[in-house]
Amino acid sequence: MSINKGILIEIERETENTRRLLSVLQDEHLSFKPHEKSMTLGELATHIVDLHNWVKNALTEEVFDFKTMYKPQIAKTVQDLKAMLNDSYAGNVSAIEKMTDEDWQKIWTLKSGEHIIVQLPKIGGFRFIIQNHLIHHRGQLTVYMRMLNLPLPGIYGPSADER
Repeated sequence: MSINKGILIEIERETENTRRLLSVLQDEHLSFKPHEKSMTLGELATHIVDLHNWVKNALTEEVFDFKTMYKPQIAKTVQDLKAMLNDSYAGNVSAIEKMTDEDWQKIWTLKSGEHIIVQLPKIGGFRFIIQNHLIHHRGQLTVYMRMLNLPLPGIYGPSADER
């Protein structure tokens, strides 16, 4: 199996997992903030959806500079979040289909101005910077949702709410 085939399977499944969570949310939930130091639920959900975009927006570059290249998305409604996620999925599939196994082995640099945050093969950037990051924040989102007493859909198996 090519690297792309494995990545495409993962992208499809993780996008669907995020869709499941978004399907439970309503616009009135977006302003919920569990602690003064926390993001609002809407900010957190937007960050998660934005991380899905990183495959097409960041990994297609050899160097990605936060200061000059990063433009965070803004969602005001759950419908905005769903539309952004759908757009990112289509763009990610297109970007991945253009990559070769050799492209995944090329060194990718993430930096902020002159400060280099990390340099690693693109496949490592996909796993470490994008996927692990979005899965971590999606876990946070489920805690927010539980605090709001929203039913949690199963992500990697049935949830307590589905039993």
